[in-house]
Amino acid sequence: MSTLLDLKSSVLRQVQACPSFRRRTEEEAAAGTSGAEAPAPSQEAWKPGDGVEFFAQMRLVLKKGEGRQRLPRPEVSPTPARPHPLPCLRRHRPPARSPQVLLRSGSPAPAEPVDPNRGLRPLSREEMEALYEEALYTVLHRAGTMGPDQVDDQDALLAYLSQVFSTSPEEHAEAVERVRKAKAPAYALKVSVMRAKNLLAKDPNGFSDPYCMLGILPASGASKEPPEKEQRFGFRKGSRRGGGTRDPLPAKCIQVTEVKSSTLNPVWKEHFLFEIEDVSMDQLHLDIWDHDDDVSLVEACRKLNEVMGLKGMGRYFKQIVKSARANGASGPTEDHSDDFLGCLNIPIREVPVAGEDRWFKLEPRSSASRVQGECHLVLKLITTQRDTSMSRCGSSGFRSYLLLLNSLLQFEHRAEEPDSSSWCGELSGPAATILSLHGAQSNLSPLQLAVLHWQVSSRHHQTRSLDYGYLLGLLEDMQAHWEEAASLPQEQEEGLADSFSAFSEFGLQLLRQLRDYFPATNSTAVYRLEVLLKCLVKLQLFQPSCEICPFETELNMDVTAALKRGNREWYDRLLNAKCPREQPAPQRLPGFIELADAVYEDLQAGYGIYASLFHSILKVDFFTLTFHQLECLVAEEAWVLMKELSPRMTLEMASGLFELYLTLADIQRFWSSVPGRDGRSLALAGIHVPFLPAMKLWLQALRDQTRWRLQSAIDVDTLEPVDASSKHSGSAAATGLCFSLIQELWVRLAWPDPTQAQGLGMQLGQDMCEATLFYTELLRKKVDAQPGAAGEAVSEPLCAVLNDVELVRKAAGQALRGLAWPEGAGGPEGELPRPLLSCTQALDEDLQREARTVTAHLTSKMVGDIRKYVQHVSLSPDSIQNDEAVAPLMKYLDEKLALLNASLVKENLDRVLEALWELLLQAILQALGANRDVSADFYGRFHFALEALVNFFHAEGQGLPLESLRDGSYKRLEEELRLHKCSTRECIEQFYLDKLKHRPMEKNRFGRLSVRCYYEVAEQRLAVEVLHAADLLPLDANGLSDPFVIVELCPPHLFPLVRSQRTQVKARTLHPVYDELFHFSVPAEACRRHAACVLFTVMDHDWLSTNDFAGEAALGLGGVCGVARPQAGGGARAGQPITLHLRQPKAQVRSALRMLEGRANKEAQDFVKRLRELEKCMEGDA
Repeated sequence: MSTLLDLKSSVLRQVQACPSFRRRTEEEAAAGTSGAEAPAPSQEAWKPGDGVEFFAQMRLVLKKGEGRQRLPRPEVSPTPARPHPLPCLRRHRPPARSPQVLLRSGSPAPAEPVDPNRGLRPLSREEMEALYEEALYTVLHRAGTMGPDQVDDQDALLAYLSQVFSTSPEEHAEAVERVRKAKAPAYALKVSVMRAKNLLAKDPNGFSDPYCMLGILPASGASKEPPEKEQRFGFRKGSRRGGGTRDPLPAKCIQVTEVKSSTLNPVWKEHFLFEIEDVSMDQLHLDIWDHDDDVSLVEACRKLNEVMGLKGMGRYFKQIVKSARANGASGPTEDHSDDFLGCLNIPIREVPVAGEDRWFKLEPRSSASRVQGECHLVLKLITTQRDTSMSRCGSSGFRSYLLLLNSLLQFEHRAEEPDSSSWCGELSGPAATILSLHGAQSNLSPLQLAVLHWQVSSRHHQTRSLDYGYLLGLLEDMQAHWEEAASLPQEQEEGLADSFSAFSEFGLQLLRQLRDYFPATNSTAVYRLEVLLKCLVKLQLFQPSCEICPFETELNMDVTAALKRGNREWYDRLLNAKCPREQPAPQRLPGFIELADAVYEDLQAGYGIYASLFHSILKVDFFTLTFHQLECLVAEEAWVLMKELSPRMTLEMASGLFELYLTLADIQRFWSSVPGRDGRSLALAGIHVPFLPAMKLWLQALRDQTRWRLQSAIDVDTLEPVDASSKHSGSAAATGLCFSLIQELWVRLAWPDPTQAQGLGMQLGQDMCEATLFYTELLRKKVDAQPGAAGEAVSEPLCAVLNDVELVRKAAGQALRGLAWPEGAGGPEGELPRPLLSCTQALDEDLQREARTVTAHLTSKMVGDIRKYVQHVSLSPDSIQNDEAVAPLMKYLDEKLALLNASLVKENLDRVLEALWELLLQAILQALGANRDVSADFYGRFHFALEALVNFFHAEGQGLPLESLRDGSYKRLEEELRLHKCSTRECIEQFYLDKLKHRPMEKNRFGRLSVRCYYEVAEQRLAVEVLHAADLLPLDANGLSDPFVIVELCPPHLFPLVRSQRTQVKARTLHPVYDELFHFSVPAEACRRHAACVLFTVMDHDWLSTNDFAGEAALGLGGVCGVARPQAGGGARAGQPITLHLRQPKAQVRSALRMLEGRANKEAQDFVKRLRELEKCMEGDA
């Protein structure tokens, strides 16, 4: 065999699935020759009223609504890094958040309103000079050790102060010299003995009774002994246990803590103040002892110091002990020696300028001493009796620090960018060093420092914006120190209360203008808002004293009032800018549309950005109060506007009102989609009622604009694919996009009244059906006007038109299905109303018919070629192979289908394949009919061609399905070919087999016949019993018949010696009863043949003319009792009665007859002659 059977259409295997309809139409409409939906169509391409501008506007409306389809997710701004202003203050680090959709900009936040008058009072010239002197005095008389982050260069600090106070070099040098000549301050050391830990156990109970003895060791009292002796100073030199004596060393104002009984980890928290004469040489000495006496050494030490005063340099610890014992309860002869637990020696010059708060490891007195543990001390070197103008005038260090900090902060902030609002109060090294020196020398507590930084920074923020995170950190630090310290003096507390009130007033003013200073699209601004709210909450929760809380009512009530006032001011400003009430209603409509859009966007931002901040921080329901307030304002304006527009509604206004209604409906849907919303009714409820006339007018405008748009698209259409990736022309892309936009607009409309929605949908559906048919009519006229290409079998314009029809059919069907029943409209939700469903189905049938018409027109150009190649197969001599005879036809089909596949979409390619398949089958049938008395090879060649064509069109599953290929005309052709290869007797047998297969569709039309049939094996004969008939056809004029039954065995060549038999005639009845038995002597083998049967023919007996045919029925003998199986009971009758439905021969059983008609042998001609006589009887009856 040839390899032709493997010939498959490579074209069909490459058929690809169509891409998404919406994506393709949008891309092709943008790129097509029609210029569909161009944003700014040129006047040369489009004439006025072509619908382009209208649909461009509708696309903008849809695009505006794309962001309104789902509820925005609550979002917050990302948290930028924020350095803290002072190392001593705790850093505020809010948790980092991810940026979300609404936050589109990280640019700087809008500038907040500042007022120089809201800062601290400007200083006079004299006050500035005094403050300058105070700062110089602080630097020149510093004491202690500078920290690693501080500036140790005195000249650098002095030069920095010169810049801050804007003094000339001469003025600066003069001021420095004047301060150097001033009297040096008195120094004092503040010592706080906090606790100790891990001390040695000296008592039998495993504990100790520790106390501390501490004082200042003057430079003159330092030990002169060589260091190698490892002797350390102690308040108890010369123990009795040691055997030797030594003069005790003097100490300044020795102080003693309380005794803590039975502990190795004592907690004292006692504070002492020691005067310092020589900062560079004096030392702080501290001993820890285990107390073993009942005498109060602490009290004795204190009394002695009261007598000697601060100048008691000649007193010794031995005198203290002696005095205490003399006044105590113990006897003088008892041994009450305390055990040494450790000591500390700290040079005053090593105390840091900013103070020191740490654990010190206890030291032994000598290498023989055994000590362990640590002692926690807080040391701070301060000054008293400062020789400055501010001190002499009675200005406190608190006041001096406040003014100095304000000056330094203003100077440092001026060095930043002018428009920067993110400055976090980071001071330079010189500024931080000077403030640290002044705070320590002025003996300011951590709480006072925190209060001062807040007061100055919060006031400065109102004159020039700072970072809110910096301010929040100041509040948190102040609250933390307040919980650890006592309250402030009244004057300082009043100043703090004033700063709270000023800042809260400033913050509420900003919240009133929330949208201006904290826009939702600016992540930096939203972060500032978040921290501002936290600052306000911190003010409310700040509980150091109820007198300084700035809010007379609850904070959330003040914030709510500010927000409501701000909402109203924002709306009124927007209303006056976009649609002032002084204008006529038609002129206000465009502006009100913009206003409604702005309100929706504001609500969206409120829900997505602001709501979560206000709720989580202040427990204020920002979105609910904002929504109800703005919704009421918009509704009020909308009702007024509709009342003015209703009497003079026009088509032009209808489009604007349609857009306005969509936004108002979006606002209502927005509220309904909010979880946990309250049950209050909306002011916009029922707003659709006055908009109904406008919607009907808009539908009219949409109908007209759609027709204009389709007309303009057809006018410029060249019936060529819009690009290489598309197979339809530009007009179809534009039409599909129009329908898609209409469907989306209907979905967006979502009319709330079900009954009204049904009416609007019906009107819109009918308009779309009319527009679709209008397009196909225009397309048909366009094709008819196109000049045809001579000799071109596959026309590209026809292919484009066919694809256009299919594309528009899909687009229209999808758009119409989108007009389903709305919820509550009285029909099943999601289904089309019956009238619209009928309209949709009729439209689809029309478009399918149109597609078939174009397909037929396309394939009609191939009919001649197909017949030519089929004739080539029929005329091929028997000497050539079958594959050679069929090859030209297959090559022709492959070439044409390659062109069709490149030009048609999958659905249309299938249509063309089906049409071509039918053309091929008909051509082959005609070829078979034109050739009679040909050889068997002739029919074998066509049978080969038929199977090759089936494989070609199926294309391994990529083409037409086998079920459709092997149906209809194929079955007839296959039967023709099979019968042509059969002998005469095989054809006759097939004729009767067709009778046996045939089952009547209408069982009672020709009546029924009851028979019984069985085979008598012993007698070698077939018994046929005709029992009765019923419901026969009335063939006589009296409405009855005279029926009789002819019984014959068929086919004749199987039973050549058997004659037919007949029953008696039953006069004037339609229900004859015969009960007649007939015997046929035939062998069982003949009855078992495949086509063997008993044919019952019912006739109507006529006395004066030929008998009339009443019906026939056939019974196969293969299943008769006795033929298929042994007969039960010997020769007795057996088998159940069988009811046969009478019928007339149909066309399905005449294929074999046609084969016999074409044959010239006598047997075939005799058989055909007999059947023709029977048919004449049937025709006469009909």
